[in-house]
Amino acid sequence: MGHKKLVRFKAIKSFPNVLEYPVGMQGQWNTHFENPNNITLELACGKGEYAVGLGRMYVNRNFIGVDIKGNRIWRGAVTALDEGLTNVAFLRTEIDKLTNYFGENEVDEIWITFPDPQLRTSKAKKRLTHPKFLRLYQQFLKPDAIIHLKTDSPDLYQFTKTVINLFDLTLLEDFDDAYHQQGISEELKIKTYYESLDIAKSKRVHYLQFKVNKILPLEKDEELKQLIDGDGID
Repeated sequence: MGHKKLVRFKAIKSFPNVLEYPVGMQGQWNTHFENPNNITLELACGKGEYAVGLGRMYVNRNFIGVDIKGNRIWRGAVTALDEGLTNVAFLRTEIDKLTNYFGENEVDEIWITFPDPQLRTSKAKKRLTHPKFLRLYQQFLKPDAIIHLKTDSPDLYQFTKTVINLFDLTLLEDFDDAYHQQGISEELKIKTYYESLDIAKSKRVHYLQFKVNKILPLEKDEELKQLIDGDGID
């Protein structure tokens, strides 16, 4: 590990807005923020551009960036501290362990911004919009909560649409080319470091907004796998 990473890993341990594998946080986030305001998560947040950007826009809401990479979290945490954004925090943990830190009906909204699309078919279950993860989110999301996906990967975009259709989820917005839509929200204009890299070389940003307020039958996961294998949605 490089010297800079080591310095940042050490630094975040003293930051009041960074929690690393905290114990006893389920149902306690409003105590941490010292208010009862709604909570939004930015999953696989990287440098936390969305947690910070949304925190600037909505001072009466709370935002938590979640990532396992402490050196990336450092950047967002420093920015939030420098700007006095007391409604922004960061949680260092793995995404699949979120139920250890959030209780039932504790979270109002999720943003998934430019995650690793896990392009191999064999890695499909690691995609953050796979039903495996959606069921995980349901354990702490409020019943009418919204999930946002913003990605430059056409594969992840189409995969997520397949999941939404297969499980008959409520699709609220679907932009194949978000920045060429008229009158897009200020939220969608926030750009992340990974977006700037244009890793997918697609020259466009896809956006989906949907709800997971339905039971997701386990037996449909096999149907999803067959659709992926058969149609090349990988």
